[in-house]
Parts: sequence; C-alpha cells; structure tokens
Amino acid sequence: MIYRHLGRTGIQVSELSFGSWVTFHNQADVKTAVDMMAAAYESGVNFFDNAEVYAGGKSETVMGDALKKLKWRRGSYLVSTKFYWGLYEGVNEKNTLNRKRLIEGINGSLERLQLEYVDLIYCHRPDKTTPIEETVWAMHNIIEWGKAMYWGTSEWAASEIIEAIQIAERHHLHKPVVEQPQYNLFERKRLEGDYLRFYKEYNYGTTIWSPLASGLLTGKYNQGIPSGSRGALKGYEWLKDSLTSESKLSKVRALEPVARELECTLSQLALAWCLKNPLVSTVITGASRVEQVHENMKAAEVAPKITPQMMEKIDGIFEIKKDEEEE
Repeated sequence: MIYRHLGRTGIQVSELSFGSWVTFHNQADVKTAVDMMAAAYESGVNFFDNAEVYAGGKSETVMGDALKKLKWRRGSYLVSTKFYWGLYEGVNEKNTLNRKRLIEGINGSLERLQLEYVDLIYCHRPDKTTPIEETVWAMHNIIEWGKAMYWGTSEWAASEIIEAIQIAERHHLHKPVVEQPQYNLFERKRLEGDYLRFYKEYNYGTTIWSPLASGLLTGKYNQGIPSGSRGALKGYEWLKDSLTSESKLSKVRALEPVARELECTLSQLALAWCLKNPLVSTVITGASRVEQVHENMKAAEVAPKITPQMMEKIDGIFEIKKDEEEE
C-alpha cells in the first residue's frame, strides 16, 4: 500500500481507504463490518470514512462496535465523520452548519463511534444560511478541544473553501485542509476542470467518494439491477435512472477490453484510474462482502500498469477531449 500526504498536512492516508456509506447497517452488521475492516486494515488501509447521516447514525454505531472488537492501536488508523444533514427534523438540527449543530454533532458521533476523538471532520455540504465565519470558528474549537485533528469540506464551491481559508488565516484558526468530492470516470469536472487550479494552488487534500459511480463501473448493472445490489435497496430509488442509462452502460461495456488487457476486473480498473490522478489523496472504496474488499485492494497493483496510451483510450471511451481537461 502506498501512503499519500493529505494535502499540506503531516498525516498520510492509504491511497485506498474504506467507507461505510450505504453498506453499514443497511447491508452489513457488526460481524461483517469487523471482517471487512480487518481485511482492509491487513491490506494496509489506515483511513475509515463515515458520516453521522449514514443509516441515520447507525453506520457510526456499527463502526464503533467493530472498532471495539478489533482492538487496534488508536494511532494506527484514521476515522472521519461529517455533519450537515443531521438526524432530526428540528429547525436547528438539519441542513445546517451552525455552531450548536456542529458541537452537538461531534459529541453524538464520538459517542456512537466509542472514540475519544476522530481524525477528520467534514462539513458534509455548504450551508448558505450560516455565516462561514461561524462554521470556521466552531470547527476550530472542536479541534482545539481535542475532539478532532483536522477538518475539511465536501462538495463545497472553490470560492466557499477559499473564504473559509481566508477567515481562518485572518484569525489564526485551524484551516480546512481537505475536500471530499465525487470523482469517477463519469464525474470528472470538479477535479479535472473547475477546481483544478484551486487544488493545485492550495495543495488541498482530496478523499474522493463514489469511485465506482455507485457500482455502475463494476459492470454488474449491464444486464439490469440485480437483487441485493445498491440499486435495489429501499431509499436508493434515485439511483435507478443512472444505473439503467444505456449511454452510460455502453461506456462501461467498452471498458471491458481495457480491463482484459490489464488482466483485472472493471472495478479494479475504475479504482486504479482514480489513483492515477496525483490530486487524489485517497480513493474511498466500499463493500458489502469481504471478497469485494480483497478485489478492490488489488487496484493498487493495477494502477502502475495503466499506460498513458491506455489513459487516452479511456478518455476516448468517455468522450473526453484533451482541451476540455485543460480549460
């Protein structure tokens, strides 16, 4: 496993990490979580991603119970969580990054995770109604209290992140250091287009999510939505249009010869492709079975085999022109 610095910070994250979104509680109980996390950890993974909203807080509970059973040395792994959507319908408890919500959020997450601190906390989405200065101060205080080590953003506009950084610098506060954007072969605009200059200038870390486009890039949806898959889960009906898009599925099928040439699966190819981007600090993988964890980890061996010519071929499949990437 290769480890990459998280932006300008001193900590290093495994280039492949493990996340709990969708699977923990919904598809994986504590025993399965223990087995999958152990398999990832044994492969060199040191970063485990979560969020308070995942499974309405139950994802954190499952991970906390799993960590208690695994009994790893605390310094040997990193855990993250995120705040914004909240767990309740109260006016100050949902869709907000106000000070009250953030402090209540971290206290609740630590209780569910059974940890004294988490390593990373994210503002899960931007809040257009709370002053960014209020959010920056709250995140700074949480770090100063020792409840988190670093903080970052997820799906924020570059202008919003820059404003947060400037406020922090002005008041000598802890700055955001990492963004968690969606990034995969279908979703490339943020890292390769709009935000490219920002990420390079600020050396902002990235922990990318949905590298397999919710499973579309695994090829398992090529013949429809199989039972037991993410696309068949209650509450994820919004994924159906994307998972059954013939234009997208045709691109996935066109990737198969490239995967055969590399002697890997489509999943491994898609993950390895993400690793080729030097702006990616870590690729968050997901799984509902131990076998999937083992398969995903092999992507680290595939990435060095992807040649510039193969990257160009992949760009052609996804109709990406070179001048589009450089704009």
